[in-house]
Amino acid sequence: MSGFKRDRHGNAKRHDGPKPSPKKIERNAFTPMFEQLRDELDAHHDRRDRLGKASRDVTALSKKIIFSLQRVREIDEQLPQDIQTEVDSRLAEISKLLATIAPEVQGVNRYRYSRSLVCLEELVEAMTFHHYLKTQTLVKPEQLEPMMRLLVQQGPVAAEDEVMANTSTEQPVEKTELPTIGLTDEDYLYGVFDLTGEMMRFATTTSALTGKLASRGEGEDARNIVQDMHELGSFFEMLPARSFTWEKKLEVTRQSVQKVEKLGYDLKVRGSERPKGWVPDLSSGDQPETED
Repeated sequence: MSGFKRDRHGNAKRHDGPKPSPKKIERNAFTPMFEQLRDELDAHHDRRDRLGKASRDVTALSKKIIFSLQRVREIDEQLPQDIQTEVDSRLAEISKLLATIAPEVQGVNRYRYSRSLVCLEELVEAMTFHHYLKTQTLVKPEQLEPMMRLLVQQGPVAAEDEVMANTSTEQPVEKTELPTIGLTDEDYLYGVFDLTGEMMRFATTTSALTGKLASRGEGEDARNIVQDMHELGSFFEMLPARSFTWEKKLEVTRQSVQKVEKLGYDLKVRGSERPKGWVPDLSSGDQPETED
């Protein structure tokens, strides 16, 4: 006698006769409610995926802005033209990305998807670093709000300009109130936390190349970056701890302050060993050897 083929449950498979028709789904009074919940859950996951994708792109562009700003060698109101051009172009790209997600993070959704908007911390870090290199001051939250509003609302304008440039017909455009993206306290504070690390790197690079601490003014009485780091460190030390992330960022800030302090001590104690105006010779290693 031949054997039977069995399914994964061990039951014999039947090949004789027609296959049974699929079971009809019976609807009741609760079916519309569950269908609505299904649609809402699908929309939630789709929205979170879109926010995560835009957040990764904004984070990458913000890091590129910071990398460009680290090439600045002094605190001055006018940044080098090539660096300022790079910053403006990447801010324009960020503006378009933020404009696409702004309608989806209004109201309670701003806090519901806060984990998907970690890019705002990196953006705050880039904007505060840019402001510091031009003014040697820390931008305040009330100053960041109109900057963020302008950044978000410029996105549709830039996209509209591209569309109008590629078409020959002019159509009237209806002016509507554009949504914006607000910053939370964590966005601002965590961004300033990370700013201290960039200030430490900036102080290290500029002191190695110029032989002095970064400062906007001239003379010994001019305020330098060590004093700025002291004030930022003291500010965070006075605030109560909020979370594990807060503790980690505070520890990194302490290390950054200590590194800049040690840098200032070295320049003060060993500064007399270097002649005034000394800078390292960076051109000798780059010059190609010439044949006589």
